[in-house]
Amino acid sequence: MNSELKRMIDEASRVVVFTGAGISTESGIPDFRSPGGLWTKMAPIDFNDFLRSAALRREAWRRKFEIDKTVQQADPNKGHMAIAKLVDMGIVAHVITQNIDNLHQNSGVPPEKIIELHGNGTYARCLDCGERYELEEVRAIFDETGECPECRACGGFIKSATVSFGQAMPEREMRRAEEATLACDLFVAIGSSLQVFPAAGFPIIAKRNGARLVILNREPTDLDSIADLVIHDEIGPTLAPIAMLN
Repeated sequence: MNSELKRMIDEASRVVVFTGAGISTESGIPDFRSPGGLWTKMAPIDFNDFLRSAALRREAWRRKFEIDKTVQQADPNKGHMAIAKLVDMGIVAHVITQNIDNLHQNSGVPPEKIIELHGNGTYARCLDCGERYELEEVRAIFDETGECPECRACGGFIKSATVSFGQAMPEREMRRAEEATLACDLFVAIGSSLQVFPAAGFPIIAKRNGARLVILNREPTDLDSIADLVIHDEIGPTLAPIAMLN
């Protein structure tokens, strides 16, 4: 157990956890941004290109369904479960996440405690009216016709409910994340390279507002120098004893 991290959590009155891809790699989900990851082999489709090109919309959905073969097999790991227990104990107030895999929800964290900065890849929405669509329905139409379905309510484009490159960040979630960050006295960044802005700005905001900052990541980050505690180690084995998981 990392005794210093446990002491800081015990001393805090309001903890916010911030998670990135590193926590989900321990569940077998690849980190697309890392060297050798999917995005180094296949450039992401920009949001504006998705809007302008039917061919690129088809390609986006083809890639989505291919990636889901891996993502949908993943289960929450000890890191997710430890965070869920700390939320249940009233120690962690909110979980701000860059991840789109729904593993925090699957681990038992109440949806209202989770702030998804980059959306959620387990369902889709119409870009115009916001109607929700389950992936199974979209997949059935795509497999049968080879085309991307249009919204039955308004005829708009249906897209995975994630934030693509070139797409605006969700205003409500960004506002919630800022409010949670400013209200905490301990901010724990877990499994994030802290290079993707504006999401990576929240640890800086917390630190400038007087909160203590902990960074738990296997590799060094650009913000290590401002953190009160830096742990370069595996996430699940580090957090599980602190949450007293068996």
